[in-house]
Amino acid sequence: MRYRYPIFIALALFVVGLALTAALQDRHYILLSLVLLAAALFPLFVRLERRPIESRELVLLAVLSAVAAVSRIPFAALPSVQPVSAIVILSAYVFGAEAGLIIGAMAALVSNLYFGQGPWTPWQMFSWGMVGLTAGWLRNTRWMRSKIGMMAFGFIWGFLFGWIMNIWYIISLPDAFSWGLVAAAYVSSFYFDLAHALSNVIFLSILSGSWIKVLERFRKKYGLL
Repeated sequence: MRYRYPIFIALALFVVGLALTAALQDRHYILLSLVLLAAALFPLFVRLERRPIESRELVLLAVLSAVAAVSRIPFAALPSVQPVSAIVILSAYVFGAEAGLIIGAMAALVSNLYFGQGPWTPWQMFSWGMVGLTAGWLRNTRWMRSKIGMMAFGFIWGFLFGWIMNIWYIISLPDAFSWGLVAAAYVSSFYFDLAHALSNVIFLSILSGSWIKVLERFRKKYGLL
């Protein structure tokens, strides 16, 4: 439970941020959301800074982040179909929540050098970071140690990822905000979220066996993370 305090602080800041962005009726929704997302991620990265990380561990994290980022490119023509979430989940399963957070957040930042940076980037960093963080947090449970359970975890996060990403779209239209707009945004994103969820299941079913074996071998042989 050593992660609980930074996680609770991050989630509390995120919830407060949503409340503030919903309450303020001006043109600074996006700026406020970006600042509060950064504040939500800050205690998590502070927690990482307290642990000394060796140079070879940094190299491993950089390589896995790059692999996750590059994996988006071949599937660019298929909206919401990408192996990024699966790679983040498998990496966090082997190396833990801290590694999952870094790989998820950096994969979003680096991949958007190709896809384009924008106000959605911090939201993607937060979402994929949370995918990795929760996967690492639950990696020792019976649920995650089962292949079916891991695929179910990926399926659920396919929808959660989309629901979080819908928020930045909604708050970018403050003048048109209404509960009808919220409902329309979530209904229209259903098929994209479903595609993401199903692709997570497919990629996890294909990659889980070989990736876990390779990453476990690196972790044990070199004592990484």
